[in-house]
Amino acid sequence: MAQKQYEVLEWASLFLEKSNRETRVAELLLQHHLNVSRTQYFAQMREDIPQHIVEKFRADIVKHAETGVPIQHLMGYEIFYGRKYSVNEDVLIPRPETEELVLHVIAHAPKDKPITIVDVGTGSGIIAITLALELPNADVYAIDISPDALVMAKKNAEDLEANVTFLQGDFLEPFVKQDLRADIIVSNPPYIAEEERSELSDTVVNYDPEIALFAEDNGLFAYKKIISQLPAAILSGGSVAFEIGHLQGKAVQELLQQTFPESSVTVRKDINGKDRIVSAKII
Repeated sequence: MAQKQYEVLEWASLFLEKSNRETRVAELLLQHHLNVSRTQYFAQMREDIPQHIVEKFRADIVKHAETGVPIQHLMGYEIFYGRKYSVNEDVLIPRPETEELVLHVIAHAPKDKPITIVDVGTGSGIIAITLALELPNADVYAIDISPDALVMAKKNAEDLEANVTFLQGDFLEPFVKQDLRADIIVSNPPYIAEEERSELSDTVVNYDPEIALFAEDNGLFAYKKIISQLPAAILSGGSVAFEIGHLQGKAVQELLQQTFPESSVTVRKDINGKDRIVSAKII
């Protein structure tokens, strides 16, 4: 017997609720399986769904509920800044908060001259690719230590026709080795302290790569490493922007201020009012 879209959605939402999972997953996953726009999705709520689609959708709902596998891994992509990025277990799934970091960089980047931007710890490439597409005057470099992450980032750059130069290595090291200097250095590095592991959901801790999540030294290791490399990598008058954990603003601000005492360093809040970005104008 054929099932209508709203009936299938109702079953999935209840199943997820009983499994202590977010019910909104049902809507996102069903829209993906139907391969329709958001508008079409809501317009056809009372229409029948082909049985083979119902079966695939139900299987994915059960798998997500039982194992915590992220729906982005089931779908193979996530939307970031209005574009579709392929993701898998080798890269961090893009977060909405990171869009705010990208918006900040775009808003403050010079538009009237050629500039060089470096994205440190690029993962799936979302920051570097978005900046390359939104700032045509920018020469964009993206660095990651993980060869597997770079495979995914390069695929995304090709799919989205973005001109990005990818380098493999430890933080800014491969960029510095080329005797280059940047106008803007941006990074969303690993910043979760090991002590916080138990607070993370299984969807995150079991599926996002550990190297993209956790950092030693109470979550500050990556910032310390990047900041120690900045003097050799950034132009005077250039700027730095980090995404941070909501309790790390003061610590990261002080690290930058120690290295660049004359510089102006600011902690900025995200849309939820939490500290999310530390930015600095380098003098």
